[in-house]
Amino acid sequence: MGRDDGRRPPATLQDVAREAGVSLATASRSLNGSARKVREDYRARVLAAAERLNYAPNLQAQAVARGRTSLVGIIVSDITDPYFAQIAGGVIAAAEAGGLVATIGVSGRDPEREVQLVAALRGQRPTGIVLVGSRVADAAVTARLEAQLRDFENEGGHAVLVSQAGLPFDTIAFDNEDGARALARRLGAAGYANAVVLAGPEPLSTSRERTEGFLDGYASTGHPRDAVAVVHSRFTRDGGYEAMGAVLESGPRPDVVFAVNDVMAVGAMARLRAAGLEPGRDVAVAGFDDIETLRDVSPGLTTVRLPLEQGGATAVDLILKRASEPCLVSLPGEIVIRASTPGPAAEEA
Repeated sequence: MGRDDGRRPPATLQDVAREAGVSLATASRSLNGSARKVREDYRARVLAAAERLNYAPNLQAQAVARGRTSLVGIIVSDITDPYFAQIAGGVIAAAEAGGLVATIGVSGRDPEREVQLVAALRGQRPTGIVLVGSRVADAAVTARLEAQLRDFENEGGHAVLVSQAGLPFDTIAFDNEDGARALARRLGAAGYANAVVLAGPEPLSTSRERTEGFLDGYASTGHPRDAVAVVHSRFTRDGGYEAMGAVLESGPRPDVVFAVNDVMAVGAMARLRAAGLEPGRDVAVAGFDDIETLRDVSPGLTTVRLPLEQGGATAVDLILKRASEPCLVSLPGEIVIRASTPGPAAEEA
């Protein structure tokens, strides 16, 4: 039966080819990013025809014809967290430049949900899946995630992890431990003698690496490692606020606080102000990541700058140039000293 509601059926690729006056093969190559070259005047006619007809590609048909769609799936823990948003932004920009379309799933920091999202994305037959976030110390859930990604690659897809090494897939790893170690050395050498670490949840690899790196670096400047209090909380602004409150209520005030990410550091600064203390003057504060929103934070936050957008873009590059064996790309951090840790090395950046 035909439509009787006045609506027209969606335009097909055949409609576009007919409207542009080209062959079906030429229309397909013009719209689907084929490696085979199409004359520029033909391509322009096809694109104009597709716009006039409001044509949208049939992803299911692409999957049948090519085995994969032009999708890249991104899975992040929390899209409202600037850390994940900046990496996802790098993925999206690079995907668009490579003729791919990005779609985002949010796990809510739930490892089981992450596995479910990979399974759901597999059904859409994307070209690649980019997982952004820290791995957890849970062997069972890690094994299920690895099995899903292994099956995805056996089907012809390509998985890339951003943030943590440890699974046998292409990985973009940020140098968390060395970055935190270098920052701690700078702070210890500047004369800060009573440090506290505001760490994220204990199972998170990122939190453990940054905490261990800081403790090692601080101890190397002559400060006892076991004298540094480590307070675990959520990996969020509110987690940093609560952890800073616990520090202020539990004992002597520290002279420097290292939060293992910038959003926790922002929360810690807010809690200090709520207690009548000024960050940078009464208690020095440092973070990690150098998220974009720090440009609006006062005083400027000392941190470790990570190339977040570059990490996302590199993931897409690995998808487009798939190697025969998994590779690990390590991206180093850069120490940025700002007014939240005043001292001989302090400067606005």
